[in-house]
Amino acid sequence: SNAMAGRAGRWTGDRWSDLIYLPCTEANDFVPDFPAAVPDIIYLCYPNNPTGTVLHRDALAAWVDYARRHGALIIYDAAYEAFIRDTEGDVPHSIFEIPGAEEVAVECRSFSKTAGFTGLRCAFTTIPAAVTIPGPDGARIRLQDMWKRRQSTKYNGCPYIVQRAAEAVYSPEGQEQVRATIAAYMANAARIRSGIEGMGLACYGGIHAPYIWVRTPDGMGSWEFFDLLLSRTSLVCTPGAGFGPSGEGYVRFTAFGSEADTTEALERLQGLRL
Repeated sequence: SNAMAGRAGRWTGDRWSDLIYLPCTEANDFVPDFPAAVPDIIYLCYPNNPTGTVLHRDALAAWVDYARRHGALIIYDAAYEAFIRDTEGDVPHSIFEIPGAEEVAVECRSFSKTAGFTGLRCAFTTIPAAVTIPGPDGARIRLQDMWKRRQSTKYNGCPYIVQRAAEAVYSPEGQEQVRATIAAYMANAARIRSGIEGMGLACYGGIHAPYIWVRTPDGMGSWEFFDLLLSRTSLVCTPGAGFGPSGEGYVRFTAFGSEADTTEALERLQGLRL
């Protein structure tokens, strides 16, 4: 979003000069390390798109502590929260399960992934009253007040029919339908992950998220593997390089599809001789 707003600096060929990148790779178990330079805003997305991985409670608490120590703001993207399948409670559904997060974090939620609202443009952001950011004169001001001003001047509201649909998501029937839909997607994810592992490819995700993050074979580039898959099997994946420099050498598969389409895709994939 910073790049789209024109505040990301210069494009250096594989990254923007004024952004601090947080690599999430096999080397750090997809848990980002604290950066050498302290950022003003920290963006965390968990369950993660594109890797499908999660932050466990201790790791998320460490980021909250980091933000509190340095006066940074965390934007926590929890669009895929409903896909978490943890029964032990070690994978937080919300950053606000972490003590102190209400002072340094805002959380984004989406109906698109939870209830199939893609295209309806309906979501919400939680901004606690205690969250503050530096103002023009250096004094800290309430982010909630700034957000209210932004919403009231730049946003005319969600269409009423979409609001009613969002309301229905929280009805008993809506919740039952959401659970059934997500269960179907996660069944697809489990089958895709199993099939990919059976081909001898390393992969991650697909347990608490609808995405499977696959390492390309033989050091092949992300786009190279994309082209191979498209030309030989007529399947489409998402090249990892499109998500930033740490995504090179991976591709993303998605479980957002029907059971029949997933079955056919797996048959085509497993027929590929790598």
